[in-house]
Amino acid sequence: MLRLPPFTYLQPRTLGEAVRLLAEQPPGEAMAVAGGTDLYPNMKRRQFEPKYLVGLRRLPELRFLHGDARQGLTIGAGMTLTEVSTHPQVRQGYPALATAAGLVSTPQLRNMGTIGGNLCLDTRCNYYNQTYWWRQAIGFCLKKDGDTCWVAPGSRRCWAVASSDTAPVLLALQAQVTLLGPQGERTLPLAALYRDDGIAYLNKGHAEILTRITVPPAEGLRMAYVKLRRRGAFDFPVLGVAVALRLADDGTCTEARLALGAVASAPLLATEAAALLQGNRLTPEVIEAAAAAAFRPARPLDNTDLTLAYRKKMVRVHVARTLYQLAGLAAPAAL
Repeated sequence: MLRLPPFTYLQPRTLGEAVRLLAEQPPGEAMAVAGGTDLYPNMKRRQFEPKYLVGLRRLPELRFLHGDARQGLTIGAGMTLTEVSTHPQVRQGYPALATAAGLVSTPQLRNMGTIGGNLCLDTRCNYYNQTYWWRQAIGFCLKKDGDTCWVAPGSRRCWAVASSDTAPVLLALQAQVTLLGPQGERTLPLAALYRDDGIAYLNKGHAEILTRITVPPAEGLRMAYVKLRRRGAFDFPVLGVAVALRLADDGTCTEARLALGAVASAPLLATEAAALLQGNRLTPEVIEAAAAAAFRPARPLDNTDLTLAYRKKMVRVHVARTLYQLAGLAAPAAL
């Protein structure tokens, strides 16, 4: 049985107190925890070894969801994935977000895990997400305790993968996030929260807390999220495809955004593919060209489930399937 290392649990009464408690300790010695569905397993494997955990679960400042597709949504980072996936305004106005939140792990963990935690999910790798003794046997890895990335031994960087389900959807919806830290509050596009680096994967100070997500109005948008994984019951994605489109009355695409998850150390916007869609009707030829454009920047490595060649191929397949679905067209049998 894997056991948690010793730590002191601190329960602040306000967000400001939580920030202060985090700031009082050096980086790595204090961490914030809400649902803990990712943090506690990592602590059991000694990937994180904080001396203090600052609990966010009971802070009402993080638990709210208001708005709709006409005016936009504001979601408190402490809302559970179950609450997000089942909320009427999310299901009606932002169905891709409801789908993504509802596909994370299992019902029990969705009842605990929060949307803020899913956006800040630690990057994953076959050589990193193992027990301490397994990692010790190979000399550890670059992400924790070692000096070699076993996925790409000649590389100086860590290639662990971003595996959030909600991040690609919120990227495609042009969401913003608000962080509260010792220097005050700042709001930034969700895309700016991420770095394509398996270790320093968040553009966030150790004492900053993600407090809310703001999603622009989505009335008239067509959207979808598709998740590829070996076991549909609970696995992390080995590919996530999020698409948001706006079509004119004549079928011309006037707005398009595509985002990919689990193909890099950060969720990836497929900007070339989106550019090919805008200004064109979604014919099979346009859809196939956009799928090929999304395929090119996706560079999965041999660090998650299934083979990297298959995962790379599935980028083209699932982008095309999603676009056919949103265009109201039947996908070719070959897909």
